[in-house]
Amino acid sequence: MNIGLISDTHGLLRPQAVDALRGSDLILHAGDIGDATILQALAAIAPLLAVRGNNDTGDWAKALPDTRRVDADRRQLYLLHDVKTLDVDTAAIDAVISGHSHRPKVETRDGKLYINPGSAGPRRFKLPVTLARLQLGPQQMAVEILELV
Repeated sequence: MNIGLISDTHGLLRPQAVDALRGSDLILHAGDIGDATILQALAAIAPLLAVRGNNDTGDWAKALPDTRRVDADRRQLYLLHDVKTLDVDTAAIDAVISGHSHRPKVETRDGKLYINPGSAGPRRFKLPVTLARLQLGPQQMAVEILELV
């Protein structure tokens, strides 16, 4: 299963992001979406699940949860905006996907995969503009960070 991971679009969906997400079986947006039209455009590419970020304050964002548990190809994924607010037992979770910092990062902690796809929206500071692809296989999970510009 091929999952596109995106975060911190802040109202900007770059054509490079759309191209990079094509072929995804599922897209997960880890918040700070910025505008409902971003969700509509992503949902036109593949099934979409999203969470609300700290900057998602409009009426359109009220229906979005702060966190989501996602069952994908017999794996348990946990989606939230800011990993610092993680307050659940991760014993049954295979991967935690978050955004907020705008810094792409993949690491393993206590046997769990932690993924931040970085920011795919407006460039912040000197950080790269990125998203990620998560490939779920029978024996492993592989993550690739993609720089968009």
